[in-house]
Amino acid sequence: MAELTHRIARIDDLPALHALMGRAIEALQQDFLTPEQVRASHKVMGLDSQLVRDGTYFLVERDGQIAGCGGWSWRATLFGGDDSVIEREPAPLDPATDAARIRAMYTDPGFVRQGVGRMILALCERAAADHGFRRAEMMATLSGVPLYRACGYEPIEQVSAGPIEGVMVPLVRMGKVLAA
Repeated sequence: MAELTHRIARIDDLPALHALMGRAIEALQQDFLTPEQVRASHKVMGLDSQLVRDGTYFLVERDGQIAGCGGWSWRATLFGGDDSVIEREPAPLDPATDAARIRAMYTDPGFVRQGVGRMILALCERAAADHGFRRAEMMATLSGVPLYRACGYEPIEQVSAGPIEGVMVPLVRMGKVLAA
């Protein structure tokens, strides 16, 4: 098996990223959400292309195939993508007082349990710490919580997004102190 590699995402990666995210939402959420919640999740989750324009969004690849993606942000938005119903806030965060945001983490269903998510988290945490952030926060899907807990994130609060088509989508806001 070839080694996992990583790089910063480019605008021309957006179609492949959107396709990966759709597959991941459909396949990886089904053990945690109802079919209606999975459908509604497409309106909550997704890629905020501002992360790609900011140069803070990573791809992990194996043999030229995107295995996963995720990023971090110095902007106030905690979650939500270009096509989501979640309002985004582009205001900059202060690394001395605010937590960096870990955003839009997805693993292709064909690459789960192969270290992709851990690799992306490590890349994001390192980059955020290099920019002076001492903490990171994210809005986790229920399917992501076990990985994030294993990587040192603790739940801060349970929330629900919606209603979307009459459905609430459960999420967990999580945080972690970053290594210096």
